[in-house]
Amino acid sequence: MTSELEQLYSHVNEKIGNIKKTLSLRNLGQEPTLKTILNKIGEEIIIVNELLNKFEMEIQYQEQTNSSLKELFESLEEDYKDVEHMNENIPPHLPQVTVSQNLVSGSDLDVEEPVKVEEPEPKKKPPKEQNIVKEMLFISTDEFNGIPSYMKSRLTYSQINDVIKEINKAVVSKYRIVHQSKKSMNSITRNLYQRFINEETKDTKGHYFIVEADIKEFTTLKADKRFHVILNILRHCRRLSEVRGGGLTRYVIT
Repeated sequence: MTSELEQLYSHVNEKIGNIKKTLSLRNLGQEPTLKTILNKIGEEIIIVNELLNKFEMEIQYQEQTNSSLKELFESLEEDYKDVEHMNENIPPHLPQVTVSQNLVSGSDLDVEEPVKVEEPEPKKKPPKEQNIVKEMLFISTDEFNGIPSYMKSRLTYSQINDVIKEINKAVVSKYRIVHQSKKSMNSITRNLYQRFINEETKDTKGHYFIVEADIKEFTTLKADKRFHVILNILRHCRRLSEVRGGGLTRYVIT
């Protein structure tokens, strides 16, 4: 009981001390000599608060810039891998020029004698089954900047190009089957081939196109609202067009 009374006594004394300090500060604020100083302190506090707000806005801007640069770096890294892959898989039918040995040892060259370049051997014609599938070109940064803000919303440059990459994957996979020999097809591939043929129309003849079923078949993309927003952007950038009919929407690569 005694300890509880001591705690209560201590608590009441603390409250009384706080009230005294508050009254003392209030009285100081009324003194003319200190009032000017307190006003200046108040003004300084306002200035410091504004600076803190500016610092906070700058930090948010730097974080957004850092995020955008990171996405750009990842996109460039993917582009570099694509270029490296293309470099390692140059089609064999492209002409290749081989320089003679004289050109290799430059110090032994005779000034009066022109450098001889060996003629490339005639290449065999590529087999009929070898077809080059038209793929969609990636969006450039200038094109991305030209897309209306209401259209791209919060989508980033790399997100749009990632979808293009997946669409190209679907196009290549589909037309690899279309160009495949029927004799080498299994039952699943033959069913896909028949669906592809049935989806052809006079408007898509001679063009490469896909439908949503191909997106689900060959990619991990989901045909959700975000996907259709990106399709709208690709139409705006003239990367594809739509051909409707028979309850299907065909996305034609342009």
